[in-house]
Amino acid sequence: MTRYGESDSFSFSSSTYAHVQLSKRGVCVGLVCLSYSLLYTTVINTNNSLCLLAGGLFGQQAQAPAQSNQLINTASALSAPTLLNDERDAILAKWNQLQAFWGTGKGYFNNSIPPVDFTQENPFCRFKAVGYSCIPSSKDEDGLVALALNKKEADVRSQQQHLVESLHKVLGGNPTLTVNVEGVKALPDDQTEVIIYVVERSPNGTSKRVPATTLFNYVEQTNVKGQLQQLGVTMSVTRTSLSPAQLKQLLQNPPAGVDPIIWEQAKVDNPEPERLIPVPMVGFKELLRRLKIQEQMTKQHQTRLDIISNDISELQKNQATTVAKIAQYKRKLMDLSHRVLQVLIRQEIQRKSGYAIQVDEEHLRVQLDMIQSELNAPTQFKGRLNELMSQIRMQNHYGAVRAEEKYIVDTDLLREIKQHLKQQQEGLSHLISVIKDDMEDIKIIEQGLHDSVHVRAGKLS
Repeated sequence: MTRYGESDSFSFSSSTYAHVQLSKRGVCVGLVCLSYSLLYTTVINTNNSLCLLAGGLFGQQAQAPAQSNQLINTASALSAPTLLNDERDAILAKWNQLQAFWGTGKGYFNNSIPPVDFTQENPFCRFKAVGYSCIPSSKDEDGLVALALNKKEADVRSQQQHLVESLHKVLGGNPTLTVNVEGVKALPDDQTEVIIYVVERSPNGTSKRVPATTLFNYVEQTNVKGQLQQLGVTMSVTRTSLSPAQLKQLLQNPPAGVDPIIWEQAKVDNPEPERLIPVPMVGFKELLRRLKIQEQMTKQHQTRLDIISNDISELQKNQATTVAKIAQYKRKLMDLSHRVLQVLIRQEIQRKSGYAIQVDEEHLRVQLDMIQSELNAPTQFKGRLNELMSQIRMQNHYGAVRAEEKYIVDTDLLREIKQHLKQQQEGLSHLISVIKDDMEDIKIIEQGLHDSVHVRAGKLS
């Protein structure tokens, strides 16, 4: 477990949130990251007196006498040092106050007592801020434990199987245990977060996940921790949600060195109290760490957006290709439909050859005649078609002026026109042949009548 504000600590982050707050004590700039390891010891300065409120996330109590002496020494170094016993002690007090405000240095106040170490967690440090962290939603039964490795993400992913085998050996090599990787994510400073869980198989064939607290307590043992450090693991935390009591205690007790007024204002300004909790940010190192995490998450989001954009472009190309194929298949279907219709017409003509016209065919002929008469009516479709033809002729006339404009007749329409003209030509040819045959028959009849008249006249004479 680590506390926020320590120089060698960091928290696991999956989202960032920005919050800016101005107060009388200073400027509070919040960059939200996701944290699962919190331990606070709160020191409050009220009404020019120092009192101690010790507490933590898990109810751990600090040693009050030692901290009381520390606070007394701090107060002496800031207000009444007795190192030189002259007017220079006032200058030393101001210097100690400046160091306390800055959060670094040593405060000398007495020759017989060691100096006070001013850290950024002291209640007088001005470089503090309050941000917001996402409340974890995983349960203890999910068994999720996050490991921070001092390796790059690419190296971890390439050696993931080896890492799983090594973790299984660290767990004792029990054949009933299986180590699984839930996710791998890059962290700032070439570090990587690996989320694991362990599945335990029982002799009857059932399996269940090892609780997160049980797994965490095991990996925090001294001998196991040493083996994990050889694998590059620098930190391990559980991914478990906070109980209502823990969350209430966390919100009621301001962290060490944070003004209760600022803490209460941070709780009021919480944009999503159901999902976020306020957390302190002490010092520029913590702020820089949050900024790096935010930049890391921004890069990941941009990478995901680029992948989505590429997928959308590919889908658009596939859609255009599919639309073109559909149009091609529609034209092919129309052509095949026309061919099938022609085959059916010829087959029907051959089948009904020599039969009299039936009643339904006569009704169909009447309906077709009515449609033809409507089409040929001057005030109906024929007039509109003539008007359209006139407009087309005018457009053709104007288009002839511009030689670069060309018009192309649709292939299917041109085929239909050719077929219609061919049928008309065949009909005319058949009609001409019938007329010729009739003329020859008439000539034969006339010749026969002429010969019969001459025969009758010879008999009479």
